[in-house]
Amino acid sequence: MTDADAEPTVLARASGGLGQLTLNRPRAINALDLGMIRLAHEALDAWEHDTEVDIVLLDGAGERGLCAGGDVRGLAERVNDGRAEETAQFFREEYALNARIAEYPKPFVAFADGITMGGGIGVAGHAAIRIVTERSQLAMPETRIGFTPDVGGTWLLGRAPGRVGEYLGLTGAVMDASDAVYAGFADHFVPSENLDGLRDALETRADPSSPTELVLLFDETPPPPKLAEARAWIDDAFAAETVPEIVERLRALSADRSLSERQRDETRATADLLGELSPTGLAVTLASVRRSRELPGLRDALAQEYGLVMWFATTQPDLPEGIRAQVIDKDRSPRWTPATLAELDPDAAASALAFQPETPLWD
Repeated sequence: MTDADAEPTVLARASGGLGQLTLNRPRAINALDLGMIRLAHEALDAWEHDTEVDIVLLDGAGERGLCAGGDVRGLAERVNDGRAEETAQFFREEYALNARIAEYPKPFVAFADGITMGGGIGVAGHAAIRIVTERSQLAMPETRIGFTPDVGGTWLLGRAPGRVGEYLGLTGAVMDASDAVYAGFADHFVPSENLDGLRDALETRADPSSPTELVLLFDETPPPPKLAEARAWIDDAFAAETVPEIVERLRALSADRSLSERQRDETRATADLLGELSPTGLAVTLASVRRSRELPGLRDALAQEYGLVMWFATTQPDLPEGIRAQVIDKDRSPRWTPATLAELDPDAAASALAFQPETPLWD
Protein backbone atom coordinates (compact mmCIF):
# COMPACT_ATOMS: atom_id res chain seq x y z
CA MET A 1 0.00 0.00 0.00
CA THR A 2 1.31 3.46 -0.86
CA ASP A 3 0.64 7.05 0.04
CA ALA A 4 -0.21 9.80 -2.45
CA ASP A 5 3.47 10.17 -3.41
CA ALA A 6 3.56 6.48 -4.43
CA GLU A 7 6.28 5.64 -1.92
CA PRO A 8 5.78 2.55 0.24
CA THR A 9 3.99 3.40 3.47
CA VAL A 10 6.72 1.57 5.38
CA LEU A 11 10.33 2.01 4.31
CA ALA A 12 12.68 -0.85 5.16
CA ARG A 13 16.40 -0.61 4.52
CA ALA A 14 19.48 -2.19 6.05
CA SER A 15 22.95 -0.69 6.27
CA GLY A 16 25.94 -1.27 8.50
CA GLY A 17 24.16 -3.87 10.58
CA LEU A 18 21.18 -1.57 11.24
CA GLY A 19 17.73 -2.40 9.91
CA GLN A 20 15.77 0.85 9.65
CA LEU A 21 12.00 0.66 9.64
CA THR A 22 10.30 4.00 8.87
CA LEU A 23 6.54 4.52 9.01
CA ASN A 24 5.87 6.60 5.92
CA ARG A 25 2.46 8.26 5.93
CA PRO A 26 3.53 11.70 7.18
CA ARG A 27 0.31 13.44 6.06
CA ALA A 28 -1.58 11.15 8.44
CA ILE A 29 1.14 11.34 11.13
CA ASN A 30 1.97 7.77 10.08
CA ALA A 31 -1.35 6.31 11.28
CA LEU A 32 -1.28 2.54 10.88
CA ASP A 33 -3.39 0.69 8.37
CA LEU A 34 -3.33 -3.03 7.60
CA GLY A 35 -0.95 -2.60 4.68
CA MET A 36 1.61 -0.90 6.91
CA ILE A 37 1.32 -3.60 9.54
CA ARG A 38 1.97 -6.27 6.90
CA LEU A 39 4.95 -4.40 5.46
CA ALA A 40 6.44 -4.16 8.97
CA HIS A 41 5.95 -7.89 9.47
CA GLU A 42 7.68 -8.58 6.14
CA ALA A 43 10.71 -6.52 7.10
CA LEU A 44 10.99 -8.20 10.49
CA ASP A 45 10.67 -11.59 8.79
CA ALA A 46 13.57 -10.72 6.49
CA TRP A 47 15.83 -9.38 9.25
CA GLU A 48 15.18 -11.93 11.97
CA HIS A 49 17.66 -14.46 10.57
CA ASP A 50 19.77 -12.04 8.51
CA THR A 51 23.27 -12.13 9.95
CA GLU A 52 23.96 -8.71 8.40
CA VAL A 53 21.34 -7.04 10.63
CA ASP A 54 22.19 -6.71 14.33
CA ILE A 55 19.80 -3.93 15.47
CA VAL A 56 16.38 -2.73 14.32
CA LEU A 57 15.41 0.95 14.52
CA LEU A 58 11.83 2.21 14.19
CA ASP A 59 11.07 5.84 13.37
CA GLY A 60 8.49 7.92 11.54
CA ALA A 61 8.61 10.10 8.44
CA GLY A 62 7.83 13.79 8.68
CA GLU A 63 8.15 16.30 11.49
CA ARG A 64 4.92 15.63 13.38
CA GLY A 65 5.47 12.30 15.05
CA LEU A 66 6.19 8.60 15.00
CA CYS A 67 2.56 7.45 14.77
CA ALA A 68 -0.76 9.05 15.64
CA GLY A 69 -2.46 5.69 16.13
CA GLY A 70 -4.52 3.33 14.04
CA ASP A 71 -6.74 4.16 11.10
CA VAL A 72 -9.89 4.89 13.11
CA ARG A 73 -11.83 6.10 10.07
CA GLY A 74 -11.38 2.68 8.53
CA LEU A 75 -12.36 1.09 11.83
CA ALA A 76 -15.58 3.11 11.93
CA GLU A 77 -16.43 2.07 8.38
CA ARG A 78 -15.93 -1.61 9.17
CA VAL A 79 -17.97 -1.36 12.36
CA ASN A 80 -20.83 0.53 10.70
CA ASP A 81 -20.88 -1.95 7.80
CA GLY A 82 -20.93 -4.93 10.16
CA ARG A 83 -17.65 -6.33 8.82
CA ALA A 84 -16.66 -7.98 12.09
CA GLU A 85 -14.23 -10.46 10.58
CA GLU A 86 -12.28 -7.68 8.84
CA THR A 87 -12.16 -5.80 12.13
CA ALA A 88 -10.91 -8.90 13.92
CA GLN A 89 -8.29 -9.52 11.22
CA PHE A 90 -6.87 -6.02 11.60
CA PHE A 91 -6.53 -6.33 15.35
CA ARG A 92 -5.05 -9.84 15.15
CA GLU A 93 -2.32 -8.71 12.77
CA GLU A 94 -1.67 -5.49 14.68
CA TYR A 95 -1.41 -7.27 18.03
CA ALA A 96 0.86 -9.91 16.52
CA LEU A 97 3.17 -7.06 15.50
CA ASN A 98 3.05 -5.56 19.00
CA ALA A 99 3.99 -8.90 20.56
CA ARG A 100 6.66 -9.54 17.95
CA ILE A 101 8.38 -6.24 18.66
CA ALA A 102 8.48 -7.09 22.37
CA GLU A 103 9.86 -10.55 21.67
CA TYR A 104 12.17 -9.76 18.75
CA PRO A 105 15.46 -11.63 19.08
CA LYS A 106 17.53 -8.59 18.07
CA PRO A 107 17.69 -5.26 19.92
CA PHE A 108 14.71 -3.16 18.84
CA VAL A 109 15.08 0.62 19.21
CA ALA A 110 12.13 3.03 18.80
CA PHE A 111 12.31 6.80 18.32
CA ALA A 112 9.02 8.02 19.84
CA ASP A 113 9.69 11.56 18.61
CA GLY A 114 6.65 13.82 18.34
CA ILE A 115 3.12 12.42 18.47
CA THR A 116 3.08 8.76 19.54
CA MET A 117 -0.40 7.70 20.52
CA GLY A 118 -2.66 4.65 20.49
CA GLY A 119 -1.27 2.31 17.85
CA GLY A 120 1.98 4.28 18.02
CA ILE A 121 2.39 3.10 21.61
CA GLY A 122 1.83 -0.42 20.33
CA VAL A 123 4.88 -0.27 18.05
CA ALA A 124 7.11 1.89 20.27
CA GLY A 125 6.07 1.09 23.82
CA HIS A 126 7.16 -2.56 23.73
CA ALA A 127 10.56 -1.98 22.10
CA ALA A 128 13.68 -2.96 24.01
CA ILE A 129 15.00 0.62 23.92
CA ARG A 130 12.44 3.46 23.81
CA ILE A 131 13.67 6.97 23.04
CA VAL A 132 11.69 10.17 23.66
CA THR A 133 12.58 13.79 22.88
CA GLU A 134 11.47 17.27 23.91
CA ARG A 135 8.88 17.03 21.10
CA SER A 136 7.36 13.77 22.29
CA GLN A 137 3.64 13.56 23.04
CA LEU A 138 2.59 10.10 24.20
CA ALA A 139 -0.93 9.02 25.09
CA MET A 140 -3.50 6.25 25.11
CA PRO A 141 -6.51 8.46 24.17
CA GLU A 142 -9.04 5.74 23.33
CA THR A 143 -11.65 6.82 25.88
CA ARG A 144 -11.96 10.07 23.90
CA ILE A 145 -13.64 8.04 21.13
CA GLY A 146 -15.73 5.80 23.37
CA PHE A 147 -13.21 2.98 23.25
CA THR A 148 -10.61 1.38 25.54
CA PRO A 149 -6.77 1.26 25.46
CA ASP A 150 -5.35 -1.65 23.49
CA VAL A 151 -2.14 -2.60 21.57
CA GLY A 152 -0.71 -3.72 24.91
CA GLY A 153 -1.35 -0.28 26.38
CA THR A 154 -3.04 -1.75 29.43
CA TRP A 155 0.08 -3.83 30.10
CA LEU A 156 2.09 -0.60 30.34
CA LEU A 157 -0.63 1.30 32.20
CA GLY A 158 -0.96 -1.47 34.75
CA ARG A 159 2.72 -1.17 35.57
CA ALA A 160 2.89 2.60 35.91
CA PRO A 161 3.62 3.85 39.45
CA GLY A 162 0.75 4.14 41.91
CA ARG A 163 -2.56 4.90 40.21
CA VAL A 164 -0.96 6.75 37.30
CA GLY A 165 -2.08 3.96 34.96
CA GLU A 166 -5.74 4.43 35.86
CA TYR A 167 -5.37 8.19 35.45
CA LEU A 168 -3.70 7.99 32.04
CA GLY A 169 -6.03 5.27 30.78
CA LEU A 170 -9.26 6.98 31.80
CA THR A 171 -8.36 10.54 30.85
CA GLY A 172 -6.17 9.90 27.81
CA ALA A 173 -3.80 12.56 29.19
CA VAL A 174 -0.79 13.40 27.06
CA MET A 175 2.67 12.67 28.47
CA ASP A 176 5.74 14.67 27.59
CA ALA A 177 9.16 13.01 27.61
CA SER A 178 9.61 13.34 31.37
CA ASP A 179 6.19 11.88 32.12
CA ALA A 180 6.69 9.05 29.62
CA VAL A 181 9.92 7.96 31.30
CA TYR A 182 8.35 8.30 34.73
CA ALA A 183 5.27 6.26 33.76
CA GLY A 184 7.32 3.47 32.17
CA PHE A 185 6.43 4.22 28.54
CA ALA A 186 9.99 5.23 27.61
CA ASP A 187 13.55 4.60 28.72
CA HIS A 188 15.76 7.46 27.56
CA PHE A 189 15.51 11.17 26.79
CA VAL A 190 17.52 12.28 23.76
CA PRO A 191 17.15 15.82 22.35
CA SER A 192 15.69 15.68 18.84
CA GLU A 193 18.73 17.44 17.40
CA ASN A 194 20.81 14.42 18.45
CA LEU A 195 18.64 11.70 16.89
CA ASP A 196 20.57 11.71 13.61
CA GLY A 197 23.81 11.33 15.52
CA LEU A 198 22.38 8.43 17.49
CA ARG A 199 21.10 6.83 14.30
CA ASP A 200 24.55 7.14 12.73
CA ALA A 201 26.17 5.69 15.84
CA LEU A 202 23.87 2.67 15.74
CA GLU A 203 24.73 2.14 12.09
CA THR A 204 28.46 2.83 12.07
CA ARG A 205 29.53 1.66 15.50
CA ALA A 206 33.19 0.71 15.32
CA ASP A 207 33.13 -1.65 18.28
CA PRO A 208 30.68 -4.22 19.62
CA SER A 209 29.10 -1.75 22.04
CA SER A 210 25.52 -2.62 22.91
CA PRO A 211 22.75 -0.32 21.64
CA THR A 212 22.06 0.73 25.22
CA GLU A 213 25.67 1.81 25.71
CA LEU A 214 25.47 3.88 22.53
CA VAL A 215 22.18 5.46 23.59
CA LEU A 216 23.71 6.48 26.92
CA LEU A 217 26.23 8.60 25.02
CA PHE A 218 23.31 10.75 23.82
CA ASP A 219 20.97 10.38 26.79
CA GLU A 220 20.23 13.45 28.91
CA THR A 221 18.28 13.95 32.13
CA PRO A 222 14.76 15.23 31.37
CA PRO A 223 13.04 17.90 33.49
CA PRO A 224 11.10 16.75 36.58
CA PRO A 225 7.89 14.92 35.54
CA LYS A 226 4.58 16.66 36.15
CA LEU A 227 3.00 13.31 36.94
CA ALA A 228 5.27 12.92 39.95
CA GLU A 229 4.06 16.26 41.28
CA ALA A 230 0.45 15.16 40.84
CA ARG A 231 0.91 11.67 42.30
CA ALA A 232 -0.68 12.47 45.66
CA TRP A 233 -4.07 13.49 44.28
CA ILE A 234 -3.93 10.98 41.44
CA ASP A 235 -3.30 8.10 43.84
CA ASP A 236 -6.01 9.34 46.18
CA ALA A 237 -8.74 9.76 43.58
CA PHE A 238 -7.95 6.92 41.19
CA ALA A 239 -7.71 4.30 43.93
CA ALA A 240 -11.51 4.47 44.26
CA GLU A 241 -13.35 1.31 43.28
CA THR A 242 -15.58 2.71 40.52
CA VAL A 243 -15.55 5.61 38.07
CA PRO A 244 -18.37 7.48 39.87
CA GLU A 245 -16.39 7.18 43.11
CA ILE A 246 -13.28 8.49 41.34
CA VAL A 247 -15.26 11.51 40.16
CA GLU A 248 -16.63 12.00 43.68
CA ARG A 249 -13.12 11.99 45.16
CA LEU A 250 -11.90 14.42 42.50
CA ARG A 251 -14.76 16.81 43.36
CA ALA A 252 -13.84 16.59 47.03
CA LEU A 253 -10.18 17.23 46.29
CA SER A 254 -11.05 20.25 44.16
CA ALA A 255 -12.42 21.87 47.33
CA ASP A 256 -9.54 20.74 49.56
CA ARG A 257 -7.68 23.84 50.75
CA SER A 258 -4.66 21.76 51.72
CA LEU A 259 -3.96 21.40 47.98
CA SER A 260 -2.46 24.20 45.94
CA GLU A 261 -4.74 26.24 43.68
CA ARG A 262 -3.17 24.56 40.64
CA GLN A 263 -3.83 21.10 42.06
CA ARG A 264 -7.42 22.01 42.86
CA ASP A 265 -7.84 23.23 39.29
CA GLU A 266 -6.35 19.98 37.97
CA THR A 267 -8.68 17.80 40.00
CA ARG A 268 -11.70 19.89 38.97
CA ALA A 269 -10.75 19.71 35.28
CA THR A 270 -10.19 15.96 35.53
CA ALA A 271 -13.62 15.43 37.09
CA ASP A 272 -15.21 17.57 34.37
CA LEU A 273 -13.43 15.59 31.66
CA LEU A 274 -14.56 12.23 33.03
CA GLY A 275 -18.10 13.56 33.01
CA GLU A 276 -17.82 14.18 29.26
CA LEU A 277 -16.38 10.81 28.19
CA SER A 278 -18.18 7.57 27.35
CA PRO A 279 -19.42 5.98 30.60
CA THR A 280 -19.02 2.53 29.04
CA GLY A 281 -15.50 3.24 27.83
CA LEU A 282 -14.47 4.55 31.24
CA ALA A 283 -15.85 1.60 33.20
CA VAL A 284 -14.31 -0.98 30.89
CA THR A 285 -10.97 0.81 30.84
CA LEU A 286 -10.77 0.95 34.63
CA ALA A 287 -11.48 -2.77 34.88
CA SER A 288 -9.08 -3.62 32.06
CA VAL A 289 -6.11 -1.69 33.49
CA ARG A 290 -6.61 -3.22 36.92
CA ARG A 291 -6.99 -6.72 35.59
CA SER A 292 -3.89 -6.31 33.38
CA ARG A 293 -1.93 -5.54 36.51
CA GLU A 294 -2.51 -9.16 37.58
CA LEU A 295 -1.77 -10.81 34.21
CA PRO A 296 1.49 -12.72 33.68
CA GLY A 297 2.61 -11.22 30.36
CA LEU A 298 2.05 -8.93 27.41
CA ARG A 299 0.39 -11.61 25.29
CA ASP A 300 -2.18 -12.16 28.04
CA ALA A 301 -2.92 -8.43 28.13
CA LEU A 302 -3.26 -8.35 24.34
CA ALA A 303 -5.69 -11.29 24.46
CA GLN A 304 -7.78 -9.48 27.06
CA GLU A 305 -7.75 -6.29 24.98
CA TYR A 306 -8.72 -8.21 21.85
CA GLY A 307 -11.85 -9.49 23.53
CA LEU A 308 -12.69 -5.98 24.70
CA VAL A 309 -12.17 -4.26 21.37
CA MET A 310 -14.30 -6.86 19.61
CA TRP A 311 -17.00 -6.37 22.26
CA PHE A 312 -16.96 -2.66 21.50
CA ALA A 313 -16.82 -3.19 17.74
CA THR A 314 -19.68 -5.68 17.58
CA THR A 315 -22.02 -4.69 20.40
CA GLN A 316 -21.50 -1.05 21.41
CA PRO A 317 -22.64 2.14 19.62
CA ASP A 318 -20.19 4.40 21.45
CA LEU A 319 -17.16 3.44 19.33
CA PRO A 320 -18.47 4.56 15.90
CA GLU A 321 -20.21 7.52 17.55
CA GLY A 322 -17.00 8.63 19.22
CA ILE A 323 -15.03 8.37 15.97
CA ARG A 324 -17.78 10.31 14.19
CA ALA A 325 -17.73 13.13 16.74
CA GLN A 326 -13.97 13.41 17.18
CA VAL A 327 -12.51 12.44 13.80
CA ILE A 328 -15.10 12.49 11.02
CA ASP A 329 -17.60 15.29 11.71
CA LYS A 330 -15.38 16.86 14.39
CA ASP A 331 -18.35 18.40 16.16
CA ARG A 332 -16.88 17.21 19.49
CA SER A 333 -20.41 16.40 20.68
CA PRO A 334 -20.71 12.62 20.95
CA ARG A 335 -24.04 11.14 22.01
CA TRP A 336 -23.05 8.32 24.33
CA THR A 337 -25.24 5.30 25.08
CA PRO A 338 -25.87 5.41 28.00
CA ALA A 339 -25.29 9.13 28.36
CA THR A 340 -24.22 9.25 32.00
CA LEU A 341 -22.37 7.18 34.56
CA ALA A 342 -25.55 7.04 36.65
CA GLU A 343 -27.34 5.24 33.80
CA LEU A 344 -24.57 2.71 33.17
CA ASP A 345 -25.27 -0.95 33.91
CA PRO A 346 -23.00 -1.80 36.88
CA ASP A 347 -22.23 -5.14 35.19
CA ALA A 348 -21.07 -3.56 31.91
CA ALA A 349 -17.36 -4.05 32.53
CA ALA A 350 -17.83 -7.63 33.67
CA SER A 351 -19.85 -8.37 30.53
CA ALA A 352 -17.11 -6.88 28.38
CA LEU A 353 -14.37 -8.90 30.06
CA ALA A 354 -16.40 -12.09 29.67
CA PHE A 355 -16.93 -11.57 25.93
CA GLN A 356 -15.43 -14.26 23.70
CA PRO A 357 -14.68 -13.27 20.05
CA GLU A 358 -15.62 -15.79 17.38
CA THR A 359 -12.01 -15.93 16.17
CA PRO A 360 -9.36 -16.16 18.90
CA LEU A 361 -6.37 -13.83 18.93
CA TRP A 362 -3.71 -16.52 19.21
CA ASP A 363 -3.98 -19.78 17.27
